[in-house]
Amino acid sequence: MVKNLFADRNRDFVTELDEQNIILIKDATDLKTEEDALHLAKTIVDNLHAEAMVRVRVGYGNTVNTLQDIAKSYQEAKMALEVGRIFNVEEETISYGKLGIGRLIYQLPMSLCNMFIKEVFGEKIPDILDDEEAMSTINKFFENNLNISETARQLYVHRNTLVYRLERIEKAIGLDIRTFDDAMTFRIAVMVIAHMRDQM
Repeated sequence: MVKNLFADRNRDFVTELDEQNIILIKDATDLKTEEDALHLAKTIVDNLHAEAMVRVRVGYGNTVNTLQDIAKSYQEAKMALEVGRIFNVEEETISYGKLGIGRLIYQLPMSLCNMFIKEVFGEKIPDILDDEEAMSTINKFFENNLNISETARQLYVHRNTLVYRLERIEKAIGLDIRTFDDAMTFRIAVMVIAHMRDQM
């Protein structure tokens, strides 16, 4: 199906890597911006959803100018998929150029990850990290830039109910995520734990 999308082009190549992965080497002369590359990735995802009814993820590397650099772009795309699988589970298209802090955490050695988690939480990772309702509340709070009123509105709860939940979360994790520093520390710690669990 991917070959059919690019059948009229003689400068694009599609090859099967294994049963679950394919590689598209795309002539990028018509891709002028990052948005163009994202649009192409979304087009591939949408077509495969509609035609084959399969869930796919597209990772892509930076545009390269020489044949020798194609291997580098492939490695970038591969890393985008790996990092996206851990930190951007919902995303169907992942750009190597937009991995953010996930790229840094992915490259940390386990010894540093363990040291950081012990600094933040002590000897035991709080059980609340596996509590779906609590994590949903925290994620919504972060999406709304630590705004209690807007988060309460979007969660359809009273403001005081949300404050109570956040206080309960604070007792469980030892961090007041209503403050920027603690929120940032917690967000990074959750990503580090996701990376550690992926390596197990």
